[in-house]
Amino acid sequence: MLRMRLEIGNKVAVLDDVLKGIITNIDGENITIKTDDEMVFIFKSYELVKIEKEQHELTKFSDINNPFLKQKMASPKKKKSAFVKDKNEVILEVDLHINQLIKSTRGLDNYDMLNLQLDTAKRKIEYAINKRISKIVFIHGVGEGVLKTELHYLLNKYPVKYYDASYKKYGLGATEVYVYQNAN
Repeated sequence: MLRMRLEIGNKVAVLDDVLKGIITNIDGENITIKTDDEMVFIFKSYELVKIEKEQHELTKFSDINNPFLKQKMASPKKKKSAFVKDKNEVILEVDLHINQLIKSTRGLDNYDMLNLQLDTAKRKIEYAINKRISKIVFIHGVGEGVLKTELHYLLNKYPVKYYDASYKKYGLGATEVYVYQNAN
């Protein structure tokens, strides 16, 4: 499992629970977190994931009454994408929502589901590299941002460049990946 470096002061979420809080102490593998309601818990580092952005920070841009969003939607300017699609170019679209990967989540905790999603992403990246597919779109959804954070951590290990995918097509819940190909 890929793991981010956790430090005192990081905001974290517990993988198999609905708890989140701030890291107050690190003692080897034991990490102490304090929740917003001042409760203190101790977890192992592999049970936690760092939260990069809060849900309300992500959804404030998708609020339909948001004047900034209304202005952007009304703007007639056509912006060029960071990726220009050739006529014959193949774009691999991968939906990482757990219900798209398996029939039932019975018996799986959040940690298992996250591992399944990341293993799928890893296989698809390696497939794209082997088949010389230059673009992949991973649909991960918004949620707490755990899958997106871990996906970006995984992508940093490959010869790729990644961006938020088209808001118009995918909303805030997708990452577009450009795979560097060696010229043969």
